[in-house]
Amino acid sequence: MTTSSEARAILRYYHAERMSDRLRGKRLRAAMARALLTMVLTGAAAGCSTSLDTYLVDPARYSAYHCKQLADRLKELQTRETDLRNLMDKASEGAGGTVIVGMSYRADYEKNVGEEKVLRRTAADKKCALEGPAFESDQVIR
Repeated sequence: MTTSSEARAILRYYHAERMSDRLRGKRLRAAMARALLTMVLTGAAAGCSTSLDTYLVDPARYSAYHCKQLADRLKELQTRETDLRNLMDKASEGAGGTVIVGMSYRADYEKNVGEEKVLRRTAADKKCALEGPAFESDQVIR
C-alpha cells in the first residue's frame, strides 16, 4: 500500500488537474461570451447605420443654396449614388462580398441617400424645379 504522503501527493495532482480543467472551461466560456457580445454589438451598429440615413446630414446644409446650385448638387449626388451602387453590386458577387459592402460602401451610400433626401426637401421648400427644364433668369423683370 501507499503511504499517506504518497496518497496526499496523488490527491494534490488530481486536484490540480481538475482545477486547471475548470480554469480552462471558465476561460473558454469567457472567450465565447466576448465573441457573442462582439457579434451582437456589430449587428446592432450595422442596423443603426441603415436606418439613420437622413440623420447623418445636417438639415440646414443646403439652406443657402440657390435653385441652380441645388440642381447641380443633385446631379453630383445621383452620379455618386450610381457609382456606389455599382461598386456594391460588384463587391456582392465575390466571396464575402456582403461583408465588404457593409464595411466599406454601405455607410457612404446611406449618407449619400440621406443627403439627397435633405436636398430634395430643401428644394421643395424653396419651390425649385430640380427635374426638367428650369426657367430661370439672371435678369430682373422691369
